[in-house]
Amino acid sequence: MIPLRDSLKSRSFPWVTVLLILANILIYVGASHLGPLVFVPRRFFAWRGGELDWERWRPLVTAMFLHANLLHLVSNMWFLWVFGDNVEDRLGHWRYLLFYLLCGVASFLVYGISDPASGVPALGASGAISGVLGGYLLLFSRARILTLVPIVIIPWLLEVPAFVFLGVWFLLQFFYGMASQAGGVAQGGVAWWAHIGGFVAGFGLCWMMRRPGVRPPRRWVSAGPSNAWLR
Repeated sequence: MIPLRDSLKSRSFPWVTVLLILANILIYVGASHLGPLVFVPRRFFAWRGGELDWERWRPLVTAMFLHANLLHLVSNMWFLWVFGDNVEDRLGHWRYLLFYLLCGVASFLVYGISDPASGVPALGASGAISGVLGGYLLLFSRARILTLVPIVIIPWLLEVPAFVFLGVWFLLQFFYGMASQAGGVAQGGVAWWAHIGGFVAGFGLCWMMRRPGVRPPRRWVSAGPSNAWLR
């Protein structure tokens, strides 16, 4: 399922989301040596220096701005663009930035805890963006998502409630995460447990960080046509 847009209009310009997207793109274009900037569980948990050494903790932040290839980058930035603006609007710009970074850090820690001896590196914004999805589920579960769903070989446009889209998304991450344990945490090149950890962290952090007294409207407008052929 590919989200195309949601039914909500942000009340403020999502400049943090835009800047995060630009930062990821610029770093992708300019980063030629990933080296110690990616997160490797075995390296992190076997660290022999001081517990507060920056060299140990740095990858938890830097890795979320690195991407393996163009498809990895584009898919992550698209999800961030679709879901990030409204979460930013509800949290406020600076809270949202802190929320995003904390979700990214939490996602890598969960990935590492799932297999501390793993030498498979993790990188990408998907853990932090999974946190944005978790926050969106908490705040806007009744919103509607216009979704591209390939059925057999025919792409359909379906409008589904946010709780359905995000619920299915999370169950898929959990299923693949459990299945991947037999063959390595990042089987197939995807760190499923980073997605799971980011999503759960985002749901919890958003509940704690959301601004009081701001409530979503009771009704959402349609995101667009449903059950339509994509031509």
